[in-house]
Amino acid sequence: MHYGSIFIETLFGFVMLFLLTKVLGKTQIRQLTAFDFISALILGELVGNALYDNEVGLMDIGFAILLWGTLLYLTEWLTQKFKRTRSLLEGRPSLVIHKGKLQYEEMKHGNLDTNQLLHLLRSKDVFSIQEVDYAVLETDGTVSVLKKSTFQQLTRQDINLTPEEVVLPRMLINDGEVIWDSLEEIGKDKDWLIQELAKQEVSDIQTIFYAEYVKGQELYLQSY
Repeated sequence: MHYGSIFIETLFGFVMLFLLTKVLGKTQIRQLTAFDFISALILGELVGNALYDNEVGLMDIGFAILLWGTLLYLTEWLTQKFKRTRSLLEGRPSLVIHKGKLQYEEMKHGNLDTNQLLHLLRSKDVFSIQEVDYAVLETDGTVSVLKKSTFQQLTRQDINLTPEEVVLPRMLINDGEVIWDSLEEIGKDKDWLIQELAKQEVSDIQTIFYAEYVKGQELYLQSY
């Protein structure tokens, strides 16, 4: 393919994508839903593949962008015009922690496991589920967190801990399975874990959805 043709088609694709972005009003990446993100990837593939296909001209590139852009615009229009379509086309936020309790069904519905949730919480400077009153999994994959009132203003200095004394919470049971590495890291064994469970009248580990260890505190448990 001649370099002049590549230049013209690249410039044309750039201008078309720029105009399409302006029309759709996507101002921030974090506002994109999963559908928007996938749509952007597909649109980029359509333009990218067309640029290096000798049989594809400007009209073909323009048609592909126009058609896909029209479909995206109609989707946006439907969600604005008919509120009931929003949950179907854009998804809905999920309450994954309610009054300090993990919501197993909501997490399962959103394909969110405990490790992923803990990762999202850490991005909000939350290192223990016990600190959270409410947590909402947003449609863009981020999590919004409301801490319990006792933790909202609590800092390391408030509880007079030196950096050497700070110990991060450890997940000891996840979805009915013991995390042996975590148990070893805190210097405990299976017998200790069984004793701690027995204190809270739990005899079967498989009935526990989540267990968290915080130094100096009672083992935090949540069953299914």
